[in-house]
Amino acid sequence: MTRPSRDQDTVQLDARNLRGLAHPVRVRLLGLLRTEGSSTATRLGRRLDLSSAATSYHLRQLADYGFVVEDRDAQRSHGRERWWRAGARSTSLSTVPEDPEAKAFAEEYLRAIAGRLAEKVVDWLDEMSAAPPEWQRAGSLNDTQCRLTADEAEELNRRIGELVEQARRLDPGRRGPRGSQPVSVQWQVLPRLGRRA
Repeated sequence: MTRPSRDQDTVQLDARNLRGLAHPVRVRLLGLLRTEGSSTATRLGRRLDLSSAATSYHLRQLADYGFVVEDRDAQRSHGRERWWRAGARSTSLSTVPEDPEAKAFAEEYLRAIAGRLAEKVVDWLDEMSAAPPEWQRAGSLNDTQCRLTADEAEELNRRIGELVEQARRLDPGRRGPRGSQPVSVQWQVLPRLGRRA
């Protein structure tokens, strides 16, 4: 198992640790801990409409692979609560492993991520009409077809990533400048091999 250190910024997914994250519930739990900060199985279970036992099971699986760690510094309402926090700020899958079992876990993980990204789009569409005009203008949902080589697509992805890294990263527990709100930035570079646009 690959265990990130407490201060690690990004966990690189590989054939060893993909098993621990390849589940939609675990992707959601880790996302909540990263964006909202430390929490307990009970609180997280309420957010996801899961039992505390089911949530605890998934948190233990995430902990076994180092994706979450116990937060011994968290405020506790009573001494028996076990608080969890993300072990790193982000997760990256640079290459899909060749091992058949690991490849299946990678696909399951990527499908969970795709489902979560789609949910975020629907969440924005649900609240868009009630959002202040400046946030309605700031939000966007675009699709552009390009004709690129594999190298050009990789370079485009890298450059977009650099722009996003320059933007303020969400840090749970820290307030941004006045008027700032959490903003989810999503981008996909999706080859359409052998398909029409």
